[in-house]
Amino acid sequence: MLKHRGFPGRLAGTDFQFIVRRANPKGVTPLSRRERFRDRRPADRRADAAFMQALWEHFGDQPFERGNLDAGRLSWLFEREVIPAEDPFDPASYDALLVIDLDAARASFPDIFGGVA
Repeated sequence: MLKHRGFPGRLAGTDFQFIVRRANPKGVTPLSRRERFRDRRPADRRADAAFMQALWEHFGDQPFERGNLDAGRLSWLFEREVIPAEDPFDPASYDALLVIDLDAARASFPDIFGGVA
């Protein structure tokens, strides 16, 4: 499992985790699309925005390996702002390649991408 050095471990001042320390000995947690309903708590929305900003600052528009990025946090963005970068895609692999869908990310998080051309 690739460890993304320099990637924030969590949202500051909260328990919202962004990375995992070690591979799950019971097997890889597969990525799955989680529905974001309008009535989600503000703290959850802040965590999504902070994670998206960290992804953007760390990887930009380039494909990146899932590695030690938290599956739960990625699943809130998966198949919307973060999409598979390879076909076939294995959602239960630490080696899976992902990429930010800039159009969807700009629409969902305009404050992060406001200055991007």
